[in-house]
Amino acid sequence: MAVKGNQSPDVFHRELGKIMWNDCGMARTESSLKRALEEIPKLRESFWNEVRVPGEVDELNPTLEKALRVADFLEFSQLVCQDALERQESCGGHFRQEYQTEDGEAKRDDANFCHVAAWEHQGEGQKPKRHQEELEFKEIALAQRSYK
Repeated sequence: MAVKGNQSPDVFHRELGKIMWNDCGMARTESSLKRALEEIPKLRESFWNEVRVPGEVDELNPTLEKALRVADFLEFSQLVCQDALERQESCGGHFRQEYQTEDGEAKRDDANFCHVAAWEHQGEGQKPKRHQEELEFKEIALAQRSYK
């Protein structure tokens, strides 16, 4: 609230949505993800310098609530893009255009990406640490899918 900028949280929320839709949406590429990872920190810096939250701290303040959510979204979206960049395959709704079959289907890489990953915050301005746990499938065999 102390920033006293001239832009509502909605402005930043919409701009972040455009970045995520265009660069980290249903179909993404290495270059689009890298572009998003350049743009999101700029937007976050702008947010912390230009956001305007009217009202008082000790009263019901929906604009403050929205600003706090947008601040979280700015952090989380960067992590989503980083994770998408690290995952060099297509699987389900996570479609990297560089990783597709000749038919245009998602091309899996189970040898390198049969795991779950979680990211650990390392501090402001630091790259998060990636943890992964391998998945083991006993009852169902992994297979390339076709949706045609």
